[in-house]
Amino acid sequence: MANVVVVGAQWGDEGKGKIVDWLSERADVVARFQGGHNAGHTLVIDGQVYKLHALPSGVVRGGKLSVIGNGVVLDPWHLLSEIETLRGQGVEITPETLMIAENTPLILPFHGELDRAREGQSTVARIGTTGRGIGPAYEDKVGRRAIRVADLGDDATLQTRVDRALVHHNALRTGLGLTPIDRDALLAQLRAIAPELLPYAAPVWKVLGEKRRAGKRILFEGAQGALLDIDFGTYPFVTSSNVIAGQAATGTGVGPGAIDYVLGIVKAYTTRVGEGPFPTELDDADGQRLGERGHEFGTTTGRKRRCGWFDAVLVRQTCATSGVRGIALTKLDVLDGFETLRICTGYELDGARLDHLPIAADQQARCRPVYEELPGWSASTEGARRWADLPAEAIKYVRRIEELIGCPVALLSTSPERDDTILVTDPYAD
Repeated sequence: MANVVVVGAQWGDEGKGKIVDWLSERADVVARFQGGHNAGHTLVIDGQVYKLHALPSGVVRGGKLSVIGNGVVLDPWHLLSEIETLRGQGVEITPETLMIAENTPLILPFHGELDRAREGQSTVARIGTTGRGIGPAYEDKVGRRAIRVADLGDDATLQTRVDRALVHHNALRTGLGLTPIDRDALLAQLRAIAPELLPYAAPVWKVLGEKRRAGKRILFEGAQGALLDIDFGTYPFVTSSNVIAGQAATGTGVGPGAIDYVLGIVKAYTTRVGEGPFPTELDDADGQRLGERGHEFGTTTGRKRRCGWFDAVLVRQTCATSGVRGIALTKLDVLDGFETLRICTGYELDGARLDHLPIAADQQARCRPVYEELPGWSASTEGARRWADLPAEAIKYVRRIEELIGCPVALLSTSPERDDTILVTDPYAD
């Protein structure tokens, strides 16, 4: 039975939610392995729109076990609010259908305050985060001062963890001009939410191991995109966790041997939210058209996404660092009607030709895209479910992407609706 990892292969917002939902019908378990509620997935099922942030995309499918792994940082108040919202839409969520790893670090109110204070200090420190505390929560995890889900079940341990965190954070807050954290008020908040959160806590590593031995299919879901990876992304304009496929193992505790297939989600053009380099960004009518037709506004923040032509160089890199075996190409229909399309095939840097994006930030900023032009198509691809439904030029565009990134298209998405998908290679065929 194949266990599949789904990762974004650009800067996020590639349409992972729909693809995970599409695949989850054939999986038994859907496990989220990194990120926080700064990520957003929009699912459209039978006309019903579901907006997810902390919960795995599989939670809207009955009969599946959804898992939040230890690689995630979790805002418990946001999670419970999201659960209530979905319940209001008719989705049943119980401790039998949702598990949270006991060693998952919590995002606390002071994490968001610190995040926003830093972003507001100066343009030098600005990264373009969502201000939801994800980065500071990961810092506390690495600094060994995090408060984790299991700590809510032991008041003595909880107080010790809180005291350790406050020694660090109150010193930071003084430097930023923020008032000290009210210890008693924070403990009261945590004690109040503990009974609501703890029923979902479980030894996820053990449960997933048992599921795997029983031959169950596990679908591992990532957030953001590989170009935001803390190690392999466009640093420092990245997220605070590893986004590439290897994190699926450490973020859930299953070990790398559990991964059978890596599916990279790739948009048919390129978008980015926030600060940082973007070689193929368009500040013209074509960029405006991509944004409008693709409804390029963040699910979490509502921020307008920056838009540009497809960058084969970057996708080739992310396919390599994540070990991607096949891609799901999304939003092909947004390109309908363009007379000419462009694909970035390389960069020019100070007169030299590059086949990858360099690590140094100053070099990234000076890279200029080298484009290849392809004819567009006038017919609509929206809702296509067979290759025969696609214009010949659209098929040529897809095939050229495959050649340039060195990876085949396994799935092709032609609208937000889950069934508007062309299956080329079945990730579960292994």
